[in-house]
Formats: sequence, C-alpha cells, structure tokens
Amino acid sequence: MSKLKSSESVRVVVRCRPMNGKEKAASYDKVVDVDVKLGQVSVKNPKGVAHEMPKTFTFDAVYDWNAKQFELYDETFRPLVDSVLQGFNGTIFAYGQTGTGKTYTMEGVRGDPEKRGVIPNSFDHIFTHISRSQNQQYLVRASYLEIYQEEIRDLLSKDQTKRLELKERPDTGVYVKDLSSFVTKSVKEIEHVMNVGNQNRSVGATNMNEHSSRSHAIFVITIECSEVGLDGENHIRVGKLNLVDLAGSERQAKTGAQGERLKEATKINLSLSALGNVISALVDGKSTHIPYRDSKLTRLLQDSLGGNAKTVMVANVGPASYNVEETLTTLRYANRAKNIKNKPRVNEDPKDALLREFQEEIARLKAQLEKRSIGRRKRREKRREGGGSGGGGEEEEEEGEEGEEEGDDKDDYWREQQEKLEIEKRAIVEDHSLVAEEKMRLLKEKEKKMEDLRREKDAAEMLGAKIKVPHPSPGPFFWCFLFYQKNGTRDDVPFKYYIPNSSMGSSVQ
Repeated sequence: MSKLKSSESVRVVVRCRPMNGKEKAASYDKVVDVDVKLGQVSVKNPKGVAHEMPKTFTFDAVYDWNAKQFELYDETFRPLVDSVLQGFNGTIFAYGQTGTGKTYTMEGVRGDPEKRGVIPNSFDHIFTHISRSQNQQYLVRASYLEIYQEEIRDLLSKDQTKRLELKERPDTGVYVKDLSSFVTKSVKEIEHVMNVGNQNRSVGATNMNEHSSRSHAIFVITIECSEVGLDGENHIRVGKLNLVDLAGSERQAKTGAQGERLKEATKINLSLSALGNVISALVDGKSTHIPYRDSKLTRLLQDSLGGNAKTVMVANVGPASYNVEETLTTLRYANRAKNIKNKPRVNEDPKDALLREFQEEIARLKAQLEKRSIGRRKRREKRREGGGSGGGGEEEEEEGEEGEEEGDDKDDYWREQQEKLEIEKRAIVEDHSLVAEEKMRLLKEKEKKMEDLRREKDAAEMLGAKIKVPHPSPGPFFWCFLFYQKNGTRDDVPFKYYIPNSSMGSSVQ
C-alpha cells in the first residue's frame, strides 16, 4: 500500500554567481545583494534614484558567489536524495537565464572534487548509502534524455537520430516510450553513463555563453529497495530522482543568436514560457486547468510540479546590472514556485518491482523444500514412536507416502511454472524502459520456455503411463539467474529459469 503524505511546498533556493570577466571588463555594476542568514536576495535598480528601495525576495535558502558546491549539496539536496532512497520521487531542477551557472550547479567541473555538482555528488551519496546498508538490497538504473527543439532524444542510444514519444498510464503517469535504462552497480559505472550522455548533448556558443546548453537535459536515477518488514515479508520501495538541467532563457539581442541558434533559442523560450504558465496556474488558485500539455518539458515535470514528488528548484542569477531584467524575471518565477504544493508519497509494491519478483520466488521454493523436509521428519518420528514394522516395510511405506505427496505436487508445479512465465511476459510488455526490438526478443524467449514446459509435461505424463507409476516429481530444485544484455549495457533485468533435478539431495544451497 502506498503511504500517503500531506502536501508540502516546492523548496526554492537561489544561487548568485560572481561577476565574470566580460562583465568586469565592461565595468557593469553589481546590483544583486545576498543575505545568506535571512535567506533574502535584493536587486537594485541601476537606473533608479539614490533613495529608491531595492526589490527584496525571500526564499528557503540563498547562496552567494562564495558558496562551495558541497555546502549547497549537503544543506539543500542531501535531504531530498535521502527521501528518494526511502522510496519517494524527487526532482532537482536548475532554472535561470543563460550563462548564470545552471550546468555548473548541476554537473560542476569534471576532475575537480571540490567543484563537483549536484549530479556527481548524488552518485556518491546513493552508492555510499547502499554500501552501508545491511538488511536491504538495491537495484539502481540510470537513463538520460534531452528535449531539443521540442523533440525528445535518448542520450544513451546508439541511434541519435531517433525521436522518442511521450506516453501516459493511469497508474504511473507520464513516461518516455523506449527510453533506455542501464543497471549500474557503482559510482564509476553511473558516471560512465552520464559521460556517454554528455558527449551526445546539444551545446553551442553564443555571445553570453561559450558552452551554452541548447536543450533541456534530464538524468533519471531509479532506485528499487527491498527489505524485510516487521511482518517478516519482503517490502519493495521504488524511488525516482530526476536531475534536470534546463536550457537558459535568452534574448536574441544579447546572445547574437542567428540561424540555427535563433531557432533553438525560440524553442527554448517557448518551453520555459510554458513552464512559467504552469507555475502561475498552480499557485493562483483560480485555474481549473493546468497547461502541462503545452510543452514536452512541462509534461515530463508534471509530477514534480503539483504531483507525487519532492521538488527543489535552484534559481540561478547573475549579479551584473546588464542582466537586471532577466534576474528579476527569474526571481519572480522562483518566488511563485515556492507556493506550489506537491503531494509526495512512498512508492511501494509496484507491479513491476523486479527485486520483489525474484526474491518472493526464491522464498517460495525454499519454503516448499522446508515443508517437505519437515513432513518427512515427522512421519519418521511417528513411525519410530509407534514401533512400526520391519525395516523393509518402513521403507516401502515411506516410499509410498512420498509417491502420493509427489503425485499431489506435480500439478501444482506445472501450474506454478505456467503462471510464472505469464507474469514474466506481462512484466516485459509493461516495462517501458525496453526498446521494441528487445521486447519482442524477450517475449519470443518466454514463448519458447512455455513450449518447452508443455513438452516437458507431456513427456512426464507419457513416461508415467508407460511405467504405471506416479508422474516424476519436480523434486528439489536449483535455480540460476539469467541476465540479458541490452546494447551497451552491463547487467540488466534478471529473469529466472527453474530446473527440476530429481538426482539432487533434499537441500538447496
């Protein structure tokens, strides 16, 4: 059951970068003041009269140009990532004018531990937590996409020309069809996934930013956690962390954008305008319709803004007088966003929780073996207490009882195997992280296993009829986990195949 939680506001923090070289060379004034203790940002009017009061905004936290990357992460983002590890959805997104440090905040500087951004710091956080967990098991998957000119691209796909579609389901909400998902087992592996995606990301130079992001990028980390509850049962929680680096809003007169750059800027501004409209509709209290469908960006952020997620918005601003209007626009949007109410809840027991599937299957088989072992032991003790007949008679009696038990078990075994394969087929159909070709291949494999199971059952029945004894029991089992590999992946989703083996002993290691 999902544990509902009362609504909570989107958390909004503001970060102001230092004056850059161009701004200093042009002798622009610094018009932004940051009061870290009060959580306030004040903006002076560079053209105003001396006695004009600055415009002041108050946020959950503010960071000035001296703030360290690790301070920002520990104080603002660590609690949210902890919530994701507990099974909540979480979103962190950087918003602001182009050139204000959004990508620096989210990614930082590669190779410099002191300047690592939110994304690499979250990697360390997640896998450190997992390494210290004693009674929990985790499965971590990563996906990476960008929205470029209102088209969605999978940054981890070999085919960078393919455009993906948005779909929606009543139970899970909006998702990207055929988006690849990579299982990662360490910081090194998930960093490799991010680096591959970054190489495919759309960037370009403008007058305001030499390495301007020309797309919105979303790095998605899905974390499944399994642990035994007080009731002795396995419980699954699935948290999803969306790490969003938005492209910056632009004014063509300042960026000097022309041709393709101008076309990119137009699409960027349209999607950011749609985001602003969603924020306004959510907080004005009068709108009966929230325009999530106006852009791909707002549809993907639908849960993060007014839905099932904990959300932190980082508003990035610059201090120079040259950009005072853009700075005020960013602060006004951020000021409205802090009034958005989300309704986050722990995501427990999803239909396609992979860890729960194989753990419950293993537990069931172990319980079946244990039950049979206990039954035999009790019958032997009862016969000894009753002073049963001679050794040969006792052995024959035990064999007869076991034969009856095996006869009763055989139908259950075939039925359970059939049901298990049907469940696995449904899981494949509903797994939206699989590409169509991979899904067809896996479904064909399951069909083949079902056909093999039918042949195995027919052969057992024919053998039983010929020798006129109860059908061979499925008997003790051993199991193995088969991992299929998608192109470019390491280990991915496990599927099981259980092999009956009547020659084995009565215990399974």
